[in-house]
Amino acid sequence: VWTGSAVNLSKWINIPLGTTLFLYGIIVTISNQLLLGSFDRRRFFSNLLFTVPFSYLVAFFTWIFNTISVPEQDFYIRLILDIIGLYCVAMAVSMYSRSNLIMHPNDDLAYIIRFKYIHGSAVISQWLSYIPPILIIGASYVFTGKLYAIGFGTVFALLFQGAMMKWSDTHAFPKLKHHVDL
Repeated sequence: VWTGSAVNLSKWINIPLGTTLFLYGIIVTISNQLLLGSFDRRRFFSNLLFTVPFSYLVAFFTWIFNTISVPEQDFYIRLILDIIGLYCVAMAVSMYSRSNLIMHPNDDLAYIIRFKYIHGSAVISQWLSYIPPILIIGASYVFTGKLYAIGFGTVFALLFQGAMMKWSDTHAFPKLKHHVDL
């Protein structure tokens, strides 16, 4: 959802996708600090540290997938790739958030909402963390009349990413437990 909104914003304001994702990372990192209510130096710098390579790797892999014609593949192949990819992302976020490793600011946003404000609900926290990118997608559409990179995967993530993370919390390396540090 965040990446889909970044694609739309980058097309709307005509800046590279990697730069848009990097700017998202900075803005969300600052927002996370505000939601925490106090400055958390480790979290601030680890969010930024994750943002730099991630932003440009997403842009790089987008280029690779376009080069090998993934967008032109049969619908069912793309559907399967979407579901597998989104489940792998949900499982990875579940594992690295429980490992207390550095987190991407967008994942940390959902984590902060989940454990500071809504008593641990992975599903609701994920939905709430998607409000900013949904608003950006809407604004991009209003101002350009076009939607980019919004399809099945975006809707699937919006509806099920939190539930897949919740499932992964108890089934993917179940001995890992959340160490809430808010």
